[in-house]
This record gives sequence, structure tokens and C-alpha cells, in this order.
Amino acid sequence: MSLRFTLNPTLRFWFSVLLVTWLLGLLGLGWLVQSFLVLFLILMLTPVLLFAGLQLWLRWKLVTAACPVCGFEFSSLNNTQTQCPACGEVLRVRDRQFQRLAPPGTIDVQAVEVSHSVIED
Repeated sequence: MSLRFTLNPTLRFWFSVLLVTWLLGLLGLGWLVQSFLVLFLILMLTPVLLFAGLQLWLRWKLVTAACPVCGFEFSSLNNTQTQCPACGEVLRVRDRQFQRLAPPGTIDVQAVEVSHSVIED
């Protein structure tokens, strides 16, 4: 009768990696193992740091405000030119708000309601 010890293939892989790492450390090639570990950490941390950086950049650059013409609320990047998706007005995004981009020579006028009184003869 023979006793045979078998390992799960996954455990066998990790045991092999551990054994190779230990042997390289014994031979004085610890710098090689450390460089692989550093490379592994860089490869694992890079996507996380890129995602966090993108989130931070969007928080600084993305502006959500209402269109000054129709009042539709939408988002765009700061210091850019965009078009309102509801009314089609060309807008400039400046100082975290939308400004109407009028052609040169256009005078923008707002109507003011004036109360009137009837004058009798």
C-alpha cells in the first residue's frame, strides 16, 4: 500500500511559485524577485490611480448648469464651446456657467414688463 499525496492544481501552482521564490532568495537573487513584485504592484496600482485621477479631473472640469435660453439642465466641460441639446443654442462654458454665444454685432435685449395706467380724457 502506498500513500500518495496529491494537490489541487491551483495549490500546486502557488506552492511552485513559493518554492521558486524561496530558492531564488537562497541563491542571492532576491533583487530579481523584488523587481517582479514591484512590477506586479505597478501593474495592479496603475488602473486604480488612473481611475481616481479621471474622477478628480472630471470633478474639476465638468459643469452642470441650465441653458440660459431654454432652461434645460445639461453637462459640459469648463472653458469649451457647446450646443444645448434641447434648443440647439450655441453656448460658451465659462466660470462654471453657460453663456450665450452671440455673433458679433448682436445686441442681446431682455424685455421688461411695464405696468400701464389708463389716462382718461
